[in-house]
Amino acid sequence: MNLLIITGMSGAGKSHAANTLEDMGYYCVDNIPPLIIPTLIDLFNNNNCGFNNLAIVTDIRGGELFNDIIDVLHTLKDKKTDYKILFLNSENDVIIRRYKENRRKHPLCITENISISEAVKKEQSILREISKKADYVIDTSYISPAQLKEHISNMFMDDRRKSMEIQCMSFGYKYGIPPEADLVFDVRNLPNPFYDTALRSHTGKEQIIRDFVMNSQDSVTYLEKIKDMLSFLIPLYIKEGKTQLIVAFGCTGGKHRSVTFAELLFNYFNQNKLFAVKLHRDINK
Repeated sequence: MNLLIITGMSGAGKSHAANTLEDMGYYCVDNIPPLIIPTLIDLFNNNNCGFNNLAIVTDIRGGELFNDIIDVLHTLKDKKTDYKILFLNSENDVIIRRYKENRRKHPLCITENISISEAVKKEQSILREISKKADYVIDTSYISPAQLKEHISNMFMDDRRKSMEIQCMSFGYKYGIPPEADLVFDVRNLPNPFYDTALRSHTGKEQIIRDFVMNSQDSVTYLEKIKDMLSFLIPLYIKEGKTQLIVAFGCTGGKHRSVTFAELLFNYFNQNKLFAVKLHRDINK
């Protein structure tokens, strides 16, 4: 049985993820205390339930019961139970905005009578250890529910299950380096379309910007060296058992040069039959 444990920040999209997995044939259980997870697994293993894939959502809605999560993971490891952890994250201001828009209360606001800002910060602290153990991390700050559904579908399709997902991300340094990135490449030293008023409104998803950025030997050489390095590193990551690699490219605003490199690297991976997805974090800012 394939076991997926889903956790992460409240308001980051765990319910959307579970719904998508359910559509894919997973048996999904939402809001379960960690201590019940081994019992549920035994139930599935000892009975012919007809489900090969089980997804369990557990998070701080369980209150103090969620504190057992790390011990439960150790128990599963001792019992040689294979599992993967999917952690959904989002930026603080995005989570706060989502709660204000849907008029719901954060779980910690209810149980501890604190403000939404305090609740989000406290939840981050509670989840810090489990986030480090995650096999897959998705930041939903700037993706729509439809994009999250596509991302989840691609990530957990049966023919992708043994592959490492490579996420090609672009971002703007003025908005901060993405904390989830494994490798960060700075492309601010390459030709910048921003200073051409005819190009400023376009993005690196368009050919006109890619042509401008790559009409430089420095850009071409930089991209080739990145490809060479990743061609060396990726087999090592796979051998280590890494299931997700996030390669981030940063320019000043996250619209032109970084997007160009993320798009070109995404195309390169697909051409070489590697499982890649792309995310342009700051392209609409």
